[in-house]
Amino acid sequence: MQRLQAFKFALMPTGEQERQMRRFAGACRFVFNKALALQKERYAQGEKKLGYTGLCKELTAWRNGSETPWLKDAPVHPLQQALKDLERAYTHFFAKRAGFPRFRKKGQHDSFRYPDPKQIKLDQENSRIFLPKLGWLRYRNSREVLGTVKNATVSQYCGRWFVSIQTEREVEQPVPQATTAVGIDLGVVRFATLSDGTVYAPLNSFRRHEEALRKAQQALARKTKFSNNWKKTKAKVRRIHARIANARRDYLHKTTTTISQNHAMVCIEDLRVRNMSRSAAGTAEAPGRNVRAKSGLNKSILDQGWFEFRRQLDYKLAWRGGHLITVPPQNTSRTCPCCGHVSAENRQTQARFACVECGFEEHADLVGAINILRAGHVRFACEVSGAVMPPAAGTHRSASRAAQCRT
Repeated sequence: MQRLQAFKFALMPTGEQERQMRRFAGACRFVFNKALALQKERYAQGEKKLGYTGLCKELTAWRNGSETPWLKDAPVHPLQQALKDLERAYTHFFAKRAGFPRFRKKGQHDSFRYPDPKQIKLDQENSRIFLPKLGWLRYRNSREVLGTVKNATVSQYCGRWFVSIQTEREVEQPVPQATTAVGIDLGVVRFATLSDGTVYAPLNSFRRHEEALRKAQQALARKTKFSNNWKKTKAKVRRIHARIANARRDYLHKTTTTISQNHAMVCIEDLRVRNMSRSAAGTAEAPGRNVRAKSGLNKSILDQGWFEFRRQLDYKLAWRGGHLITVPPQNTSRTCPCCGHVSAENRQTQARFACVECGFEEHADLVGAINILRAGHVRFACEVSGAVMPPAAGTHRSASRAAQCRT
């Protein structure tokens, strides 16, 4: 089977190469914004949206025009890739997978991509890579790049430049080494509770650096905008944000790697994080209640990185031959795993579960993980057999099973 994988390294450019990369990223940002403005103008005039081919013709005119002759200094392929990014953004918008494309800002996600592998030369022995109009760049060679190079993306993050090399290689069909299945209940007090009793404590990366970030942002607000001191303080704020994100990403990678190595099937809830972290402020006509408490809960939810956790589990399990099963989150923490009784009264507190029907008691997160595992087994069996999904777990209960639980 074919495996696409990206290898990301920190670049060590010279001063001239760093200036060139800033120019190339700025040129790609300019082309994206100019093309987006053109599309909005055509829409306002009732004209049809230009496709990628039409935008490429406009790009040729911009490069040869007298207003923007500096676009010729940038390689043409990354500029064309900026137009492809815009076309992809429109596709996602019309498919209702994302919002309307927005103009790019300087300093936010500055990057450019080389799509032609013939123009990229990788010298791993000497830890350097050749990119058009940049020449040979040194990079921190932390691991071996496996496979055939397909493209390379240069990006800036927290004042440093990185290169992401995407490769393609043929691998054998993976066979899972583990044979167990596990359900995972995600939370805030406990980051992840597994159905086998394993508990992963939350890292709370943002909470750990919140005080330092608050002081840095207050100092930034007191500075004159765009002054030298303002730029230094802004760089400090950026470094704190990078530290928060790096710590969270490192923790998620370690956790998902451990889980994917030890289990062949993982069942998790299909959580809608955007809906769960929606503000409770309401409107002026209908103000919300418990706004401050909900705001703190939203901050804690977003600090966990649940979507990234699911994304990493998905591809790591696939690489090892495992399966990731998502189940509906309804009533997973209200259903008794012993008798199947469903009631909001079963979960008396955030942590304590006590079934009002059979008296079964256990930690609420562990109960949720057990129910998620059972629902995952049912869903996986239906997917394999092609059968219609039965009603959600907990909608029916057996009287004999309840009697057994009472005894």
